[in-house]
Amino acid sequence: MSMSATNQLPIHFAGPAGWVDRFNDQPRKGCDILVQALEREGVDTVFAYPGGCSMEIHQALTRSEIIENILCRHEQGEIFAAEGYAKTTGKVGVCIATSGPGATNLVTGLADAMMDSVPLVAITGQVPRKLIGTDGFQETPIVEVTRAITKHNYLVMDIADLSRVIKEAFYLARTGRPGPVLVDVPKDIQQQLDIPDWDAPMAISGYMSRLPPPPEPALLAAVVKALKGANKPVVYLGGGTLDASAEVREFISRTQIPVVQTLMGLGSFPVNDPLSLQMLGMHGTVYANYAVDQADLMIALGVRFDDRVTGKLEAFATHARIVHIDIDPAEIHKNKEAHIPICADVRPALQLLNKMLEADPVDPALYADWRADIDGQRQKFPMSYPDRDDVIAPQHAVQVVYEETNGEAIITTGVGQHQMFAAQWYPLPEPRRWATSGGLGSMGFGLPSALGAAAAHDGRNGRPSRVVIDIDGDGSFLMNCQELATAAVEKLNVKVLLLNNQHLGMVVQWEDRFYKANRAHTYLGKREAEWHDTQDENDIYPDFVTMAKSFGVPGRRVIRKADLRAAVREMLDTEGPYLLEVMVPHIEHVLPMIPGGATFKDIITEGDGSIKY
Repeated sequence: MSMSATNQLPIHFAGPAGWVDRFNDQPRKGCDILVQALEREGVDTVFAYPGGCSMEIHQALTRSEIIENILCRHEQGEIFAAEGYAKTTGKVGVCIATSGPGATNLVTGLADAMMDSVPLVAITGQVPRKLIGTDGFQETPIVEVTRAITKHNYLVMDIADLSRVIKEAFYLARTGRPGPVLVDVPKDIQQQLDIPDWDAPMAISGYMSRLPPPPEPALLAAVVKALKGANKPVVYLGGGTLDASAEVREFISRTQIPVVQTLMGLGSFPVNDPLSLQMLGMHGTVYANYAVDQADLMIALGVRFDDRVTGKLEAFATHARIVHIDIDPAEIHKNKEAHIPICADVRPALQLLNKMLEADPVDPALYADWRADIDGQRQKFPMSYPDRDDVIAPQHAVQVVYEETNGEAIITTGVGQHQMFAAQWYPLPEPRRWATSGGLGSMGFGLPSALGAAAAHDGRNGRPSRVVIDIDGDGSFLMNCQELATAAVEKLNVKVLLLNNQHLGMVVQWEDRFYKANRAHTYLGKREAEWHDTQDENDIYPDFVTMAKSFGVPGRRVIRKADLRAAVREMLDTEGPYLLEVMVPHIEHVLPMIPGGATFKDIITEGDGSIKY
C-alpha cells in the first residue's frame, strides 16, 4: 500500500529531525554524500556486499553512526533480505552491490520486488565513467539490464545530481504503486569531492502529476448503491490493502461481508475472523472459491486478478458486478473488466467509503442468507488433512508452530508446497507478519527474507522485537543456505522450520496429478538410496543439521510425530538462530487445488501421491 496523491512528500525535503551534517558544509567524497543521503531518508539498516566498484561506499558506511550494514553472503541474499525488511515494515528496503556480477546477482530480487510491489532502493557501484562502454573489468550495463524490472533506474554521471537522485529514488519507491528503483554510481563519482545541495528540488514532476487524485465521492456513492442492491457480495483483498487494515476492518464491521484474501494480502483482515474465508485461488479454501464463484458483487481492493487467483479468467466471478479499487491505472481493466473502476489509493478510498456508510448504513441482515450459505460450504468442505501417527504431516508441523508461538511470529517462506502449507495453516491476525515471494515465485527467498525481517524486529534502537520463522522446504532452502552464516554472525533471531521431503514437492505433486508420477529430476537426495524407501537416517541427504552446526547455528532433526512439539519448543526457547529439520512424506499434496487454467468446478479436494491418476 502506498501514500495517496494527497499525502505526497514535499519536493523540498529537509531530512530527519535532528540530522547533523558531520562535514559542516565542507567538501566530502561522493560516497559520503550517498551515505548521508540515505541517513536523511531515515535509513538505519542496509544490506550490502562489498566489491571493487562499491568499496568506497562501504568505507563511507563505516563513517556513519546511524546506518548499520547486515553483511549477507550473496547479493541475491541481500536483496531478498531488503525485501523481507520492506515487506514486514512497509519501509523502503536498501541493498548495495558492486558492479558486474554483484549487480547482476540482484536481478532476480529486482524482478521479485517489481511483481510484489515492494518499496526498494538498490544501489550498485559501476566502473569509472571513462571505462563505461569499454567492456572494462566487472562492467555490466545494469541500467539497461534492469530497465523492464524496475519502477525506475538511474546512472549518475554528475556528482551534483547524486543527493537529488537518492531523494527521488526513495520517493519513487514508496509512492504510487511501490516498487524497486536502481541507482548505478560510477566509482569515480564516489571518489570525487563536492558539497551537496540537500535542498535541490526533485525533477520528477511528470511522475508526480500522474499519481492518482483523491477518490471521487460520486464513484464511491456508486459502490454504496451497489452494496444495497447486492445479495451475495464478497470482498477480495490483495497486497495493496496491507497498510489499510484498519479501514478494511471498519468496512467489514459495517457491512458484514465475507472476505477472501490473496497470498500477498494475508493478514490485512484477521484470517481467523468468522467473516474470513481465508485464501482464494489455486490453493484457496473451497468456501472462499465458492463465494467468488457465486457472488453477485465483488469488491476488489488492491489486487491485480493474478492467474493463480482466477484460474480460467473468463469463468472467474462470472455472476458478479466488479468494483475494482487500485492505485495503479495499468491494473484497472487489465485482466478483468470492472463495472465500477476506481483508480485511487485504497486507504483514503475506504476512509471516504466508511464515512458514507456511517451516514447511509447498509443493513448487514441483507446478506444473512448468503453468510449462512457460505457457512454451509465451510462445514461441508472444512480445511483438513490426513493426520497420521506414523509420519509427520507438514500441515501438522505448521500448526504446532502456530500453537507454540500463539500466532505471534513473523513468517517467511521459500517457494513450493511448504509456502502453501504455511499460508493455509498459520492464520495471520494482522498485516506485515508475512514475507513470501508471490508473483515471481523465487525459490531461496525464505532464509534471507527472514534475516531482513529479523533485522527490523531485533528490539534494538527503538525497533520492535518479534521472533521470525522461516518455514522452508529442502529444495528452496538450499538455494540460499549460505545465509546461515549471516544469521549466526549477526546474531539474528531467525528460526528455520525445514520441511524436508527430499524432493521438489510442488513439482512432484504436479507429476503425480498430470504426468503419471513420472519423476523428471525432482528427487534431491542420494540416487543410490532413497530415505523414504530405506528409512535409514544415513540416507537423508544433505545433512542439514550438520550443515547448520558448521555455520555455528544449533539444530535438530525430528522424524517421529511424538517428538515434534518438544522440538519446536526447544527451537523457540533457544536464543538466536536455530534450524529444526522435520522429515515429512513426499507424497503429501497441497489441497484444495484448482489446476492451472481450470475453474472452481474442477477443484480437487482429496488424494495424494499414493494414488494413480
